[in-house]
Amino acid sequence: MKQKYDVSGMTCSACQLAVEKSVHKLEAVNDVSVNLISNTMSVEFDDSKVSEKDIIKAVESAGYGASIKGDSKSAGKTSEREDPYELELSKMRKRLLYSLIFMVPLMYIAMGSMMGLPQLSFLVGDENVLIMALTQMILTIPVMIINSHFYKTGFKALLNRTPNMDSLIAVGSSAAFVYGVMVMYKMAYGFGHGDVASVAHYGHDLYFESTAMILVLITLGKYFEARAKKRTSSAINSLMDLTPQFATVERDNEQVDIPVEEILIGDIILVKPGSNIPVDGKIVSGQTTIDESALTGESIPVEKKDGDNVMAATTNKTGFIKFEATHVGEDTTIAKIIELVEDANTTKAPIAKLADKISGVFVPVVIIIAIVTFIVWMFTSGDVSLATSMAISVLVISCPCALGLATPVAIMVGTGKGAKLGILFKSAEALENLHNTDVVLLDKTGTITSGEFNVREVISKKYSEEEFLKIAASMERGSEHPLAKSIVKYAQDKGIELEEAKNFTALAGLGVIAEVNGKSYLTGNLKLMTDEEFDTSEYEEYIDEFSEKAYTSIYFADEDSVIGIISLSDTLKENSQEAIEELKSLGIKVAMVTGDNKKTAETLGRQLGLDEIYSEVLPAQKEQIVREHIEKGQKVCFVGDGINDAPSLARADIGVAIGAGTDIAIESADVVLIKSSLLDLINAIKLSNATIKNIKQNLFWAFFYNTIGIPVAAGVFYSSFGLKLNPMIGALAMSLSSLFVVSNALRLNFFKGISAK
Repeated sequence: MKQKYDVSGMTCSACQLAVEKSVHKLEAVNDVSVNLISNTMSVEFDDSKVSEKDIIKAVESAGYGASIKGDSKSAGKTSEREDPYELELSKMRKRLLYSLIFMVPLMYIAMGSMMGLPQLSFLVGDENVLIMALTQMILTIPVMIINSHFYKTGFKALLNRTPNMDSLIAVGSSAAFVYGVMVMYKMAYGFGHGDVASVAHYGHDLYFESTAMILVLITLGKYFEARAKKRTSSAINSLMDLTPQFATVERDNEQVDIPVEEILIGDIILVKPGSNIPVDGKIVSGQTTIDESALTGESIPVEKKDGDNVMAATTNKTGFIKFEATHVGEDTTIAKIIELVEDANTTKAPIAKLADKISGVFVPVVIIIAIVTFIVWMFTSGDVSLATSMAISVLVISCPCALGLATPVAIMVGTGKGAKLGILFKSAEALENLHNTDVVLLDKTGTITSGEFNVREVISKKYSEEEFLKIAASMERGSEHPLAKSIVKYAQDKGIELEEAKNFTALAGLGVIAEVNGKSYLTGNLKLMTDEEFDTSEYEEYIDEFSEKAYTSIYFADEDSVIGIISLSDTLKENSQEAIEELKSLGIKVAMVTGDNKKTAETLGRQLGLDEIYSEVLPAQKEQIVREHIEKGQKVCFVGDGINDAPSLARADIGVAIGAGTDIAIESADVVLIKSSLLDLINAIKLSNATIKNIKQNLFWAFFYNTIGIPVAAGVFYSSFGLKLNPMIGALAMSLSSLFVVSNALRLNFFKGISAK
């Protein structure tokens, strides 16, 4: 069983790892993946041995909150639907505002005299220094209460021995506050014993403003980070927003407006021009043009009439239509797109493993460094104020957030951008692996070509053309193969009345056996005829000619001999040639795998400039070809239609399914190209390149920032260069580092894919 959960309280990669470890300890939990950006968790488990409540308790035992994720993937947004990013922003905004109400007067009292600003008389002078300290403490405490979640989660994580970013903030700001209280005691002692010099010295040694400023700056950074994270989900949110909340439905001969989630399969839905389609369905009345750009990226509206399919989240442009609902809720195209994007965001890219390993020990190591820093400076300087300042700076400048955000935020933006371009990555691993592709294996029919065949030649040396066509089309009528459908349509267009075929048997990858008018017939490719020992020599001259024209020829035989052939041509997709040229320009080897005969395949292969051609291949043999390339150490991308090619798609390092409309959710593929255009394969590879480059930039910055920042904060350069970091500056730097990583990832929104020439 696979279940998704909302997780609350996470702030950094250490939190993410703590949750994963806690849930992984449960019996029968097979896989756990936690997403720091969306605060969600995906768990695969055996529900006969562990319950959903057990999983929630495991998360809570780690110091965080969890709940089963609501049914939010349905095709529409309801009035109850709330944006979690907006909720997070709202909380951050309030916390920041309330903190500033106390922070501003605190900073004025603490720093105003240094800037020459006028001060209240009862706070000026050595005789009033204890009053000033008490006033600062009173203003600091509300800021700590307002931001108490840092202390609750931080200290709880410490007690659970899974310290996180909140732990660093909690320990750092608490240390500053406790030190300030200790200074107040020393000032009080000085007053009581007439030590005025000591009082004057300690009056300039308070850290209350640092306590408050650390909390406010971290909250400010988190606020800007939340704003940026909200933008990372814009792709999904924009798709959800396209689906109306209500729909007009015909029930009991009346038109009623109902919420989208109440639509049932079979309902007749009315859509006016300018309105959006609420669910997937089939038109039963009217004709119009539909803008499908939100799902397919195609800007030109598509003409629709009776019997045509329509998809949720698309826009009815010109005509009034009625359609029957065929897919509702989670089964609609838009819901499946959203689910695929969300699933991709809950998985981890292999490159994230390095950051995870470091994050697992990062916070404990930082705490140790802070303790060592305090001890070293106490022994070398004897100045408790200096030692405390250095230790606090180490705690608040260290940023596990940047490490934790480096990968998932780029993955979220990358998959969202892909969705806008009509490219669906089903996992973060697929998004990463695609840029390493060495060889692309392309299925022919429906991938390189349109899959819409036209009959070119009908030849029989035993029957008239009409008699032969009647037998051939009657046999093929029970087949779902594109070639068979084209033959049936050709015969019907000629007005030939077809017979009912009996004992119909499909031979996978070879052909069909059936009885027509009590006589048994066989149809299929040359290999089938050879295997069955039929003599094809009298048709050889035609086959050679048709093969040179890249026609696909189908043989028909009765119990004694071959009775004729039908040759069909399949047209190249508009952008196939351009896509193959682009792939080769990227240094990728391109091969075609087809069941067509060798001559036909080689003719097409030469035309396209392919590196390798595999012909007369059965579906099972395609998988073997993929395996052979993998065994050579190559990263293989297989592109097919996701039906007969399922084994190959599953075997390849990256399986790419060409599929449109409701066929997008092909289970065996890693990537789905909604528009069925090979140009989108180029866009997917380039987007993968851009995303991985962005992740590497983020990881470099996170490592570089912490590698430089922590030694500076620890005072490594203080003795030689007098370089010392104020804890408030450290807190600001920490906030900015996370913001930098998120902002850098957002640059992926400017990625532009190639379009047809």
